[in-house]
Amino acid sequence: MNIAALCIVRPVMTTLVMAAIVIFGAVAYRSLPVSELPNVDFPTIEITARLPGASPETMASAVATPIQNQLSQVAGIKAMTSVSSLGSTRISVEFNLDRNIDAAALDVQTALSVAQRSLPSEMTEAPTFRKRNPADFAIYYMRVSSATLPISTLNDYAETVLQQKMSTIDGVAQIQFWGAQKYAVRVQIDPGKLVTKNVGFGDIERAIKEANSNQPTGSISGPNKEITIRTSGNLNGAAAYNNIVIAQNENGRVRIRDVGRAVDGVEQEKVSTWFGNEQGMLMAIYRQPGSNTVKIVEQIERALPQLRLQIPAAINLEVMYDRSKGIKASIHEVEFHLMLAASLVILVIFLFLRSVKATFIASVALPISVIGTFAVMHSLGFSLNNLSLMALTLAVGFVVDDAIVMLENIVRYREKGYSTVEAALVGSREITFTILSMTASLVAVFIPIIFMGGMVGRLLNEFAITITVAILVSGLVSLTLTPMLCSKLLTGQHETHGRLYRWTEAVFDGMLWFYDVTLRWCLRHHFIVFLSFLLSIWATVVLYNSVQKDFLPAEDTGRLLARTQGSIDASYEAVKKYQAEVARIANADPNIAAVMSRVGASGSSNSSNQGFLLLTLKDKKSRPTKDINKIVQDLRRKLNQVAGIRVFVLNPPAIRVGARLSNASYEYTLQDLDLDTLYSWAGRLQQELRGIHGIQDVSSDLKIGSPSVMIDIDRDRAAALGVNAAQVESVLAAAFGSRKVSTIYTSSSQYAVVLEISPEFQSNANALSKIYVRTNKNRLVALDTLVKVRNQVSPLQINHQGQLPAVTLSFNLTSDVSLGTAIDEIRAMERRIGLPATISTTFGGTAAAFEESLANVGLLLILAILVVYIVLGILYESYIHPLTILSGLPAAALGALLALKFSGLALTLYAFVGVIMLVGIVKKNAIMMIDFALQAQREEGMPPEEAIYQACLLRFRPIMMTTFAAFAGAIPIAFGEGAGAEARAPVGITVVGGLLVSQVITLYLTPVIYLYLDKLQHLMLGKGSAPATPPPTPAPAE
Repeated sequence: MNIAALCIVRPVMTTLVMAAIVIFGAVAYRSLPVSELPNVDFPTIEITARLPGASPETMASAVATPIQNQLSQVAGIKAMTSVSSLGSTRISVEFNLDRNIDAAALDVQTALSVAQRSLPSEMTEAPTFRKRNPADFAIYYMRVSSATLPISTLNDYAETVLQQKMSTIDGVAQIQFWGAQKYAVRVQIDPGKLVTKNVGFGDIERAIKEANSNQPTGSISGPNKEITIRTSGNLNGAAAYNNIVIAQNENGRVRIRDVGRAVDGVEQEKVSTWFGNEQGMLMAIYRQPGSNTVKIVEQIERALPQLRLQIPAAINLEVMYDRSKGIKASIHEVEFHLMLAASLVILVIFLFLRSVKATFIASVALPISVIGTFAVMHSLGFSLNNLSLMALTLAVGFVVDDAIVMLENIVRYREKGYSTVEAALVGSREITFTILSMTASLVAVFIPIIFMGGMVGRLLNEFAITITVAILVSGLVSLTLTPMLCSKLLTGQHETHGRLYRWTEAVFDGMLWFYDVTLRWCLRHHFIVFLSFLLSIWATVVLYNSVQKDFLPAEDTGRLLARTQGSIDASYEAVKKYQAEVARIANADPNIAAVMSRVGASGSSNSSNQGFLLLTLKDKKSRPTKDINKIVQDLRRKLNQVAGIRVFVLNPPAIRVGARLSNASYEYTLQDLDLDTLYSWAGRLQQELRGIHGIQDVSSDLKIGSPSVMIDIDRDRAAALGVNAAQVESVLAAAFGSRKVSTIYTSSSQYAVVLEISPEFQSNANALSKIYVRTNKNRLVALDTLVKVRNQVSPLQINHQGQLPAVTLSFNLTSDVSLGTAIDEIRAMERRIGLPATISTTFGGTAAAFEESLANVGLLLILAILVVYIVLGILYESYIHPLTILSGLPAAALGALLALKFSGLALTLYAFVGVIMLVGIVKKNAIMMIDFALQAQREEGMPPEEAIYQACLLRFRPIMMTTFAAFAGAIPIAFGEGAGAEARAPVGITVVGGLLVSQVITLYLTPVIYLYLDKLQHLMLGKGSAPATPPPTPAPAE
């Protein structure tokens, strides 16, 4: 007894098993996390090292190089980049996807401990590191500002109240503050007064350290009690520092206020964040991998009322961006499309079956398959995201196929006069192998994706497993519940039919008549049909080479980023002025809801000539411009009208690849050991890129024209006066390096004491003449008597990739040019200009992921076809007939590519998923034909021509029904609107186009290929060819 017969005779068991599947699935659905995409965690660690006042060259050679030398010994590193700028080095280490980030962090910590011994002794703070996922953007941005409180007070409340409270929320991984301005005491010295008081910078630094002390002082223990000893060694506030005694000499007691002043200020003066004319901070909240974005935001919003009570009323907390809104809107759209697709599929089934009972029997597989899949998703730790829900929406179109085929075959026996139970038993037994073949071969399509590694595998794994589970559940339902319901619900063969039945039956009879006539013509002129098959293969290859290719489609996430860059010699104050105008123009744009402007750093370096803007868009319904690409282009044009500053507007991708931050979406890196050659060709390639059609916003991270002052020490004269080079550099660092010389400890935080020359002397190199150095004979000597000062240019930042010097050119693309086209043009440009062999070029970030995915998805498609061939060969015990079943694939690919071409969409990773799905969908038609033809040949002794002819006519209606059902399931995805539609459309378009073309072609091509390969099989077996038999006239359509 087969499984269908068992379920027919035991209906209670069958019903309860299906009910259990639905119950477990429904319970699992309520606890599934909600996110935008599957968890793609790029294990990346970012290391930061600071040495205030050190030049980029010093940071690169004395700090970055020792650290990178030790890091290079850590296992599993995929890429390592470093950016060294004034006083700071940032090193990003990206590990292989299979590397455990916690284990990698331990290895990095060990490497830093070893490297610490090789770092400059002047580094008072050890390098720090943090785990970072470049693929994850902040899920929540909050403005923290006040019209009355100083920025340092805001910073205190942000760190002690907001950060600590938000960090305790389940799922929050990290909180960052943009524009943080931590309180500091700044000791500003007038160099002219130092000379008159016979005091040097070294004396001041020593006096501050001695006066501000926080050492343990012990306790007094008596027989009955213990007394703690406390001192007032810790100084708080600028007023206390003004009274510090520096020296006691012939000038009497010299205090700091006698040679300068101590002021209450902030630690980093050249970084600020603005909201219009109001300075503030932006709090960015990041989630943990795999956590539920929507639930995290709900917890944040529940915590906000209590937080507002714990901070002064003058502090304004305002939500700038909430990613959960976009995710909820996108998920809602997909759920709506899922319901719409289900409704359309049920309507198609009803139009073909014209019976409410039969429609119910076929359609019941749909909710059970979808709901049952939720239980498996929950057990595997999946989430409700755009890809998993899109998988279910597409599955709606073909999870009913097996049930339709089962139902149609049972109905056929019922109309032959069999009893209801007999028809269910005979019909299910006859069709079981066909359903197993359809299910197994469809699942086989997704096996390569499930086991695929790399980023593409991580991204598509949930999609593949979700759709595979839905297919398996539908196969189970069709072999168990469907025949049982048929045995209980199907009516007799003499049922009275209404007007709808008669009208639709006439339409189907007409379709079958037309197919019969055209099929017989094709079987007589089989060579012409075979030529069309070869032509479709040629057209597919030509179209594939001409269609635009890209990595992921651009999505509208409700926010844009803009990076700004002043001239290489622009000061912080100049950039702040220019960027304020850029922010004003952006705020006036009717599509923009809010603007955050951060000046002084772009995230990719600490250069003071750079900035950053976060542009929050209005809700799509209230925007005058709906197209995100048009908004970006309009903003590029308007914002770049401000003189003195360049603005790079980015639409951030759903997944950002790579750890490097740049001014544009795509990166192109050059490396060479010879710096002169590297820098020379980098400039030329930058100009060449600007000349390529479709490439815009070209910028380079090579910044070598920064004005600098070179101080040449006269070592002989210095030695004669008792001064060494270290003393010269130390006094310069104290005066111009904003050196942290001491720490103020409070109950809630720690603050820096910064020593510097007075601001009025910081803007001109002539101030060097006022600096004095103390000799080993305790005398002050003017610095300009020991050195010669000359002006020159030097790098603003130095970049390395791996351990080699590198220059990265970043660029954006216009909407009419794809990434694949741009990469081809750049490679052609390299050959045309004769790039030296010593220079290596690589694409980074998204461009590198695109190149990798292009190779992977091609291999993926080949593997999918190969696995399907193997499965079909095993099922049919044949090397030949699986080729017949797969012969419709070129037509499906042709239809998919034509659909993309006419719709103006690129062949993205999502579109390629649609192509792979077509491999599974299209072959179903051929399986239904071939299975019946082989059965007729083997059991009834029919010649091949008659067998395939009868099979085509007999299976025409279920083929049309399953195809229209799959078509109906893809229509909402292809043409739907709303949040996330940009990502879903390519999948739907490819499926719709592939189905339309393949349906027309395979109905005629499959029988012709079957006859050709049948003759080939006879020849290979040495049996000769079976004699051709003209197809007989068919019986009238039922």
